[in-house]
Amino acid sequence: MPLSQNAIDQHTLKLEKGAVWLVGAGPGDPGLLTLHALAALQQADIVVHDALVSAEILAMANDGAEIESVGKRGGKPSAKQAEISQRLVDLARLGKRVVRLKGGDPFVFGRGTEEALLLAENNIPYRVVPGITAGIGGLAYAGIPVTHGAMNQNVTFLTGHDPAGDVPDSINWPALAISSDVLVLYMAIRHMPAIAEKLISCGRNPSQPVAFVRNATLASQHVVETTLGEVGEVVAAKRVASPSIVVIGDVVSLRGLIGWVENS
Repeated sequence: MPLSQNAIDQHTLKLEKGAVWLVGAGPGDPGLLTLHALAALQQADIVVHDALVSAEILAMANDGAEIESVGKRGGKPSAKQAEISQRLVDLARLGKRVVRLKGGDPFVFGRGTEEALLLAENNIPYRVVPGITAGIGGLAYAGIPVTHGAMNQNVTFLTGHDPAGDVPDSINWPALAISSDVLVLYMAIRHMPAIAEKLISCGRNPSQPVAFVRNATLASQHVVETTLGEVGEVVAAKRVASPSIVVIGDVVSLRGLIGWVENS
C-alpha cells in the first residue's frame, strides 16, 4: 500500500531557523533521496552543495531557497574545507535554515565530520541525514554487490588520495592487499595505476577483476571492466574518467549474471 501524504508528513522533521542539516544526496539518481533529505530541501533557506549534486536534485529545493555551490574539483580553484565549515556557522548565526547537501553520505569521505565538529564547537544545532553512498548504491546499479556469501566475508572502503592529493601513505598496503576480499575506492582514478602496482607488489592477484563505474545511478552511467594488472593501460587509454567509483574483487564477475541496468 503506497504511503499517503499524511503518512509522509508524519515522518517529516522540522528544520529550525539557525540550524544546519548535513544531508546526503545519494549517488546521483534523485529517486534515491531519503524522505528526510527531501524535507530538508523543501524547508531550507539556503542549500550549500558540493559539485556532485545534480541539477535535478537541487530543483527539489523550495522556490525561495538560495542555492550556493562550494564544490571542490581537483586542479581547479575551489573553496577550502575550513572556509566551507565556517560558512555554515556564519549562515546559522544569521538565523538561516541551512542544508549542507553532499553527494553520497556526509560521513563517507564527505568531510561531514569536520563540519559537524565545528558546528558542535560553536553550539550550532545540527542534524545528520545519511545518504546512500556510491560505494554501495552505485555498484548495485552496475550489478556488482559489495558482498556475496560465497565470495567474500569483508569489504574495505578507502580513498584514492590523501588531503594533499597524493596516494595515501598511511594505509597498510601489504595488509590490505592480502586481507580484504573486496576493495572499494573513492576519488582514485588519478592514482589507480600506482595503487594497482602497490597491491600487486604486496601480493594481490593481478588477474583479479576490477570495475570502474562512472556517473553511477545516472542515465549516463558507464562501466569499464578490466583486471588489476591491466588497470594502468585502461587509465592511460582514458577509457575511464571522474567521477568514478572503483571496485576490486571477485564480486565484479557477478555483473554479467545479475546486472539489471544497461551499461554501455
